[in-house]
Amino acid sequence: NVLRTPANNKLRMDDERGREHIKLSTEYGGKSQLNLGHLVDSQRPHPDKRGAGFELRTDDWGAIRAGKGLFISADKQANAGGDVLAMQAAIGQLQQAQALTEALRGAAETAKAELADLQQQKTLLSDTLTELRKSALLLSAPEGIAQTTAKSLQLSAGGNIIATSGKNTDFSVLKKFTVAAGGMISLFAEKLGIKLFASRGRIDIQAQGDAMGLEALKDITVSSHEGKVIISAKEEILLACGGGYIRIGNGQVESGAPNNIIQRAAVWQKFGGQSFNQMASQRETTDFSVTPQVLWPFDDSPVNHQSSLLHNQDNGQQPSTTGSDGKVTKQQQLGVEAMKFYLKEGKE
Repeated sequence: NVLRTPANNKLRMDDERGREHIKLSTEYGGKSQLNLGHLVDSQRPHPDKRGAGFELRTDDWGAIRAGKGLFISADKQANAGGDVLAMQAAIGQLQQAQALTEALRGAAETAKAELADLQQQKTLLSDTLTELRKSALLLSAPEGIAQTTAKSLQLSAGGNIIATSGKNTDFSVLKKFTVAAGGMISLFAEKLGIKLFASRGRIDIQAQGDAMGLEALKDITVSSHEGKVIISAKEEILLACGGGYIRIGNGQVESGAPNNIIQRAAVWQKFGGQSFNQMASQRETTDFSVTPQVLWPFDDSPVNHQSSLLHNQDNGQQPSTTGSDGKVTKQQQLGVEAMKFYLKEGKE
């Protein structure tokens, strides 16, 4: 049975046993169709099978809109037996995810880590998704869901983004992986620890506006296989264990112990005083270096052949003389710090 208009708008209903199907189509915009049942192509008189079930397709734009909510599911409902919004399988999965979040949240709370926003997850499930009590989109499939595109994929939420997995969560990124948080970033592992590796390039960890803590129940190992280990501080370095200590600060090194201090060496050498920055300036290579140039402020000409004095943050002093181009001796440092420059007259 076929109902066809002069513009080839078409309604076909086929009652052949084992090949029942309905096709509703229009030629506007290329071709738009709703195919139900035994899906076939347009070859006549012997069309080839294209599939089974339903197909809603168009060569133009498409939109699915439901003002009160939309439920898309691959969960089986045999012979249309059940409520249109029967979503027990989907809600059950979300309840399991909520229970997992609650269990891990308890472990994180014990470790004093940042806690997941469980209340928001509960509210979304009970007040919005269940029975689509509010306008929402719920997707459910028993064997998996995949999203793919050859270009970009954006995931955006004005509130929370909640991700829960019963097993592993894997990210594989060919180029850069960036995370930026306006408040806090918290990582917590309950059983197997945290590993951070860089096959190439530096690893930089900075607390730019506050303190940094490093704490372990057992050993802490710091090593450099092919370089040096440098520990520096502006105010003080304190090493303490078992009542003994070494304190470095204010230009002096102090050591003490409630019992013995034992020193073993084949040769003991003692030289005149030298600061950390003076030691650094004598190295062939350092992490930071600069050659200061002194210019007159009124015409930017070099301040040449003038005796000068450089002061470092550890109060180290280095006499120098500017060259014909106004430059002084190259300064090498193991870290970034401020320097003060004085001409012979003592003016900064």
